[in-house]
Amino acid sequence: MKLENLKTESEIKEEIERVDNLNELNKIFKKYLGKKGEIAQILRSIKDLSEKDRKEQGRKANDLKNQINFLIKEKTKKLQITGEGMQNEWFDFTIPGKKPVQGHLHPLTLTKRKFQEIFQEMGFSIVEGTEIENEWYNFDALNIPKNHPARDLWDTFWIKSKATKEIKAKSEKLLLRTHTSPIQVRYMEKNNPPLRIIVPGRIFRHEATDASHEINFYQLEGLMLGKDVSVANFKAIIKEFLSRFFEKEIKIRLRPSYFPFTEPSFEIDMSCLNCKGKGCSVCQQTGWLELMGAGMVHPNVLKAAGIKPAGNNAGSQGFAFGIGIDRLAMMKYKIEDVRLFYSGDLRFLEQF
Repeated sequence: MKLENLKTESEIKEEIERVDNLNELNKIFKKYLGKKGEIAQILRSIKDLSEKDRKEQGRKANDLKNQINFLIKEKTKKLQITGEGMQNEWFDFTIPGKKPVQGHLHPLTLTKRKFQEIFQEMGFSIVEGTEIENEWYNFDALNIPKNHPARDLWDTFWIKSKATKEIKAKSEKLLLRTHTSPIQVRYMEKNNPPLRIIVPGRIFRHEATDASHEINFYQLEGLMLGKDVSVANFKAIIKEFLSRFFEKEIKIRLRPSYFPFTEPSFEIDMSCLNCKGKGCSVCQQTGWLELMGAGMVHPNVLKAAGIKPAGNNAGSQGFAFGIGIDRLAMMKYKIEDVRLFYSGDLRFLEQF
């Protein structure tokens, strides 16, 4: 089809103005602007013209196309506003509108915020720190000497990097922190007892992933120092925290353990929520679930941070603990695979 055989702009405008319903207007759109419409045919036919005619005809065809499109849009608005041509279309104005999809918080974020809320109500301050740490704060200052077998407990991601002068003063080797404990040393270097803090954050371990292990997960470190802080204080605080978090009375027990940065050290177990302590497959028939590690801060750690350990009615003492945020979220929401938290699967995440 040639451009000269097409109706003029004024004729097409009159044709559009005469339309009194949306169905007829749609037919005009297809007639001129559809994939097989007259404008499309003209644009396909100009390829056989000379370069000069092709440019001229293409410009005119595109100008007409834009004008027709504008006229149809204006006519559509008019018909929709006035309701012309919609006598046969019924619309129920009493039907509720569609609720817009809203964003929501990740279950780990919900768990972290609940942790912070509970500990803040008990007088703890929130402290955060860098995820890239140096060897001194991650190991040396926490009473884990170089080449000590205890370092094998943490599968570390080491970083190849040119160390800064600040880092060289302590240790040249950089790593992704394996726990949030380095922050307690950094905090004690700049703050004097009494103090009580929690340190929520992400940590990294170079280990195989499975239903209960990930290469990165979230931990909450706790530290309380003072003149007379004891294990009894720790037990009372953790029991209160767990009861508030799970919104029911929780039984706990302390078992002797070993951590280089605490002495004495202990593991904390809580009564199984699934069987209420009677024994089931979740708790391996013991009635107890392993929860966290803790202990009284080792004197060597206090010395590394510039704090005088307790002794002869002077100095400070206190406890430290580390809770897996992912693990408690799994217990609270009854999730069997930690990898679901990091899958990005909306079918899982939209449940929270």
